[in-house]
Amino acid sequence: MGKSFEVAYIPVGVGTFHMESAKDQFEKSIALLRDLEPEVKVPGEMLLNTEKLRAYLDTLHPDLIVFQNLTFANAAYAGEVMHAFREVPVVLWTLREPVIDGGRLRLNSLTGAFSAGNTFRQFGKEPFEYVYGGPLEEKVRKTLGTVIRAAKVKFEMNQLRGCAIGHTPEGFGFGRALDLDLLETFGVRQDAIEARELIEKAKSYTEEEIREYLEDAKKKTVGLENTPEKNRKDFARLYKAYAEFVKERGIGLIASRCWPDFFTSFGTPVCTVLGMLNDLGVAAACEADMYGALSMWIGRKLSGKAAFFGDPVSLDEEKNTITFWHCGTAACSLARKDTGAVIGEHCNRHIGPTLEFGCEKAEHAVIFRIGRNPDGTFRFFIADGKALDAPKQFFGTSVVIETACDAEFIVHEAVKAGMEPHYAVVFGDVAEELNILANMLKIETVRY
Repeated sequence: MGKSFEVAYIPVGVGTFHMESAKDQFEKSIALLRDLEPEVKVPGEMLLNTEKLRAYLDTLHPDLIVFQNLTFANAAYAGEVMHAFREVPVVLWTLREPVIDGGRLRLNSLTGAFSAGNTFRQFGKEPFEYVYGGPLEEKVRKTLGTVIRAAKVKFEMNQLRGCAIGHTPEGFGFGRALDLDLLETFGVRQDAIEARELIEKAKSYTEEEIREYLEDAKKKTVGLENTPEKNRKDFARLYKAYAEFVKERGIGLIASRCWPDFFTSFGTPVCTVLGMLNDLGVAAACEADMYGALSMWIGRKLSGKAAFFGDPVSLDEEKNTITFWHCGTAACSLARKDTGAVIGEHCNRHIGPTLEFGCEKAEHAVIFRIGRNPDGTFRFFIADGKALDAPKQFFGTSVVIETACDAEFIVHEAVKAGMEPHYAVVFGDVAEELNILANMLKIETVRY
């Protein structure tokens, strides 16, 4: 069995401050952290000297450290933590002084935080997260919860296996990923297979073998019966081939080649298959865009919903919106309730089945993309907004995003900065988690 995600609470201080106040904050902090992450590791007592701290550190295998100054503590405490766990993400938590009455300074946590922050920087620990306040404050709960969610995604990426199915089409190299880049930066392992291998596998299935996949698709979509019988059955064959492949290999995301092979060599598009996989929890991007698929996977992990994958195709300056569209690969669960996940045919090739719908509205949505800079480093593109109650905009699947920032400014700046033409639209308020995840990965953020 693999290692479980571990959050480690490290509360430090010295016994010369007001221990009753420190103990009260210690117990309330544990209660908060256990509410946010039930399996959090906590010490049996406050760590009031470096000997107790070192003994506690020896018991840990953390994926996130919550370093808290219960009272002032000198740089030696933070130094011990950095010596043991230099590469582990850290959130530094400063407690609010409980009483200001002209009398004794009870905790002096803030001075301790300056000491710890200085130590982290001297160890090259940049960036780290920071929160100020008591364990009963809502902003503290929100910040700690956000950091924990981001750290959990980082942890799960280290156990993630993706697969490139075929090569990117000519001129789509922005989505092509090198195995070592994915592993070194994100912890993701990448397999590769030729699209023809899955096509040949799909061709081998009998009608009886594909029956359950055809029935599953009929339940999730509207109008599949209108697709010509051969294409309908060949879609089910592809669905079975892809679904069994990812299950057998333990694959969590795929970047699949689509055109022209599935039109010319198989006669049926893979679009709807990718939509089905997205509803099964496998992030699936078309045009073999691995970084697009990873963007979708991260978005799904943070939001709990399938992410939309598409091109920015239309700007409306008056409505402050950007429309994202693709040929018909969106998860059926994203479809507007008044239409459902309608089945149609590909807008250019006129072969089906593809998915044809507008996405349902969402009060919070984030435009997200993992991209590459010209020097080979990575960046996160993050733009807050909401998904409007808009019908399908073009043949295929679409979503209209009203951005929090000026939409025209975003488009102009993104084009001039050389951003990629594919984006994930994440249905949820996850921008801050994405920003923190970028910090943990030491990746640049471009945020609007």
